[in-house]
Amino acid sequence: MSEETSDPQKIDHPGVKIPPPLCYLAFLIIGIFVSSDWLNGNIGSLYQLIAGAVFVVAGLLILIPEALHHKKVGSNVEPWKPTTTIIDTGLYAYSRNPIYVGMTISYLGFTLASWSLAALLLLPLCLLIIRYHVIGREEAYLEGKFGDEYLDYKTRVRRWI
Repeated sequence: MSEETSDPQKIDHPGVKIPPPLCYLAFLIIGIFVSSDWLNGNIGSLYQLIAGAVFVVAGLLILIPEALHHKKVGSNVEPWKPTTTIIDTGLYAYSRNPIYVGMTISYLGFTLASWSLAALLLLPLCLLIIRYHVIGREEAYLEGKFGDEYLDYKTRVRRWI
């Protein structure tokens, strides 16, 4: 039996089983394949593509710097690896989950660019999975690992925006 499974007290990660980027991507791809202008060979209007691109870029401008900030402070961005510190600077001073906010905004950009009603309708389901199967596990882990430091952070900063 591995050390990780033989002693639950030694597990130092939230136990997230679903990589968040893959969750968003799976719902987006399903939505685009169910309904999208792109399926008919229609690339969409210039305005639609520009608006979608603006959302995608905005999401990436949130996501990438915050992911790099994790590395800079020596913590893991991957939610299935140990967290070494509570980050409360940068966008983490305003949202406990700015990376997921960035992913959501980028998802909306692709939804708009592809004009996929199905992808838009699938987004709430995706967000429920992220909320309960990713964020819920992360929060329980952080409360257990950091105690009052994390609880204080939770009282000061909203989950999303």
